[in-house]
Amino acid sequence: MRAPLLTRCSRAVADASEPGALRAIPATRIIGFIADAAQRWCDADFAPRVRATAAIEARLGYTTPVVDYALDRLFSGITRDALEAATSSELGSVAALDGVVERRGAPAAWARGVDRVVVVSSDTTVGVAIAPAVFALCAKCDVVVKDRSDALVAAFFSSLAQEHPAFAHAAQARAWHGGDDPDEDELLARADTVVAFGRDETLRTIRARCGVDARFIPFGHRASIGRLTRAEAEQLDDALAERIARDALLYDGEGCLSLHALFVHSDAARHGAASAGDETLAHVARVLAGACERVAVEFPGGSRAPGRAAQVGAYRSLATFRAAGGRGGVLRGGDATLVVDPPRDEPPPFLPRVLPLIAVPSDDAVAAYAAEQRLPVQALGVVAPDARAAALAERIGAVRVAPFGAMQDPPVAGHHGGAPRIAHFVRWIDRE
Repeated sequence: MRAPLLTRCSRAVADASEPGALRAIPATRIIGFIADAAQRWCDADFAPRVRATAAIEARLGYTTPVVDYALDRLFSGITRDALEAATSSELGSVAALDGVVERRGAPAAWARGVDRVVVVSSDTTVGVAIAPAVFALCAKCDVVVKDRSDALVAAFFSSLAQEHPAFAHAAQARAWHGGDDPDEDELLARADTVVAFGRDETLRTIRARCGVDARFIPFGHRASIGRLTRAEAEQLDDALAERIARDALLYDGEGCLSLHALFVHSDAARHGAASAGDETLAHVARVLAGACERVAVEFPGGSRAPGRAAQVGAYRSLATFRAAGGRGGVLRGGDATLVVDPPRDEPPPFLPRVLPLIAVPSDDAVAAYAAEQRLPVQALGVVAPDARAAALAERIGAVRVAPFGAMQDPPVAGHHGGAPRIAHFVRWIDRE
């Protein structure tokens, strides 16, 4: 005799509260549940998203169009096809998550998800913890995300629990306190894999709190740069300039995928001419300034802390002083500042809505600058991600080559930070 429906439902919820609640669910179904929940978050009028948008604005000071853009890009990329593609690429097949599968030229094996995964969010990037959490859940791990005050991850996890009760236990979000917290010490010490985003000193502290056998996956501070060849610079039009401006201005230039410096090939730089007479660089600066003004209307800048605003003002004043002496120039485009030909012995300023334009004779000079400044490059923005661009990316240590306009929109199936998406969350069991 079958149990009453209420009893069966209660049992399902009780089972879901146990560790490893996702183990019995086929990976393809887990992927489907996640993709369906993400699809709901693609709707800007979805009530949890509306609340999360307001909370993100309050925490980061970004404007509504910027936050909406970030959430659109984040959740529209979490599709069944993307999750299955990344999993199959790294593990050979989605079926490998469910049990032992045959592998050509290698022992049959099972990519069993580890038991416990902890993800520590960053302070700035919107929803950066969601992608690793999603792939850990695809691997049937129990996941705890140390969330930020906007509680975006917690809200998305609630949507997952509505898809299937097993997620209520498997996907948890908690407030992150940092420092000396015994509960956090225990959580990190018991984790099989820890993914952490933050500054180098923060990552070192978190690493020290992990178990000796834990896999630690750090994502520290990185920069992204762009390059225009001479022909591309001379032919720069409004459409391309707006794509470049969007990469520079979104999230006020605070993300690791923001365009932090633009290198422009020019004959003047090749022959050592003064920057004031560099017609190619001057053309790029004028067109980009107009593009920044237009993009700023679509994506206006957010609120700035007084200290950051003062830093921007000081950097702009110093550049203006140099320009008065015939070195470089300063242009304004809406609320953005373009600094032409800044000092080559300084790294990019990493200031809100400030973009330095640097004339170089060739890609060799770009590579030399990155090496001299010890610049940890995340992405290289280019017009065409061709073999020449890939060669430059390899030289400067970049882990992604992207066309302008797509730097801030990395594919979910790509390798964020050059790392695997799901392989870190499994241990292989070979059947020989």
